[in-house]
Amino acid sequence: MSTERRILLGRVIGAFGVRGELKLESWTNPRDALFRYKPWILVHRGEESLVSGAKGKLNPNGSITARLPDVETRDDAEAIVGAEIWVLRSQLPPSKPGEYYWVDLEGLKVATIDGVELGTISHLFNNGANDVIAIKGERERYLPYTPDVVREVDLDGGRMLVDWDPEF
Repeated sequence: MSTERRILLGRVIGAFGVRGELKLESWTNPRDALFRYKPWILVHRGEESLVSGAKGKLNPNGSITARLPDVETRDDAEAIVGAEIWVLRSQLPPSKPGEYYWVDLEGLKVATIDGVELGTISHLFNNGANDVIAIKGERERYLPYTPDVVREVDLDGGRMLVDWDPEF
């Protein structure tokens, strides 16, 4: 498998029916965009496999079902419940100007507009109200990812400037 950075897009959450169909959880937007990115790298119990030819659909009830090659029975499907669906970063379309994939922000150094180093972005998440930047430095900080706070992102330079009180 490639050493290129990978993106986690979803996971297998259950078996559906008796012919090997799977229920999937997808973190793409829209949720069925998961099927645009191929091949998948399935990671299950420490084992990786490359999957080409996944087919699926978004159902009227909002669930996602899929068929994978070589998964032909309910037992086959149940055997891979919990598998994570990853793709290579290069499979994603380029982001629009001023927009970023979270994975591209991870690892950036963060400093205030006054030059105070806060640390490095470890991850991002959504708390229901807004996106949040988790920064690890001399202590862990959580900053809202909003235009008022994030003033500049320099992917090439590996830095993000924020308007934030370093004492907070």
